[in-house]
Amino acid sequence: MSKIAVMALSGGMDSTGLLLNLLSDGYSIHAISFDYGQKHRIEIEKAKENISYLSKKGFEIRHDVVNLNSISKLLESSLTNSEIEIPEGYYEEEQMKSTVVPNRNSIFASIIYACALSKAIKIDNNVRIALGVHSGDHAIYPDCRPEFYNALANAFEVGNWDSDKVSFYLPYLEYDKSYILRQALKSTKKLGIDFDLIFSNTITSYNPDSSGKSSGKSGADVERILAFHSIGRKDPIEYVDDWEVVLNNALRIQKKYNEGKK
Repeated sequence: MSKIAVMALSGGMDSTGLLLNLLSDGYSIHAISFDYGQKHRIEIEKAKENISYLSKKGFEIRHDVVNLNSISKLLESSLTNSEIEIPEGYYEEEQMKSTVVPNRNSIFASIIYACALSKAIKIDNNVRIALGVHSGDHAIYPDCRPEFYNALANAFEVGNWDSDKVSFYLPYLEYDKSYILRQALKSTKKLGIDFDLIFSNTITSYNPDSSGKSSGKSGADVERILAFHSIGRKDPIEYVDDWEVVLNNALRIQKKYNEGKK
């Protein structure tokens, strides 16, 4: 049987790392991005840039953008509500819970599952649902935890015919962003593509400026900066400040957080 995956591609570093993981493992990929009215929807443009780059390198990936923009007015989150500011600070702090988008991952997974199951039935081949959720999200986002995906997989199984043809693939569920980057380094070497170029076409910031530069101050920014630092590399994306400035700020926030836990 062919190796086929339908994946969520946000345009951030986690899902991009997953995309590389799948390519290096020989999967045929259908990537789906979601426009749900997020303030940082520039991430979708970043996803398109990487799909274009990979296509020029000979990797054909189907990419669809699903428009869920109209639901943003129904969701209470700092990611979708212009009246709520994106919090700054360490990723695990209580205030970061304002970035939770209610039921987001189950909405996305439902659509991806429907696509994967339709594809599996049509071509009579098993299909995997690939998501880049990781352990760093567990504290803030309940819909990134193992028990959530176990329950979701069970619900999808009992709610659909031919569900034996579809399974979840969550390779980072017990790992952090540093692990994702280390795996991506291996994948890019295997694929013969440029690691820095690929990740310069990603964005993790929840509050980039009008030109798309990352703030370096949101919890998601801080986590990403620390991940690149942990593997001894400079993040190739543009920040509103120089790398040394955003890195020192991230290290200061991390130190303050760790001291507060003592």
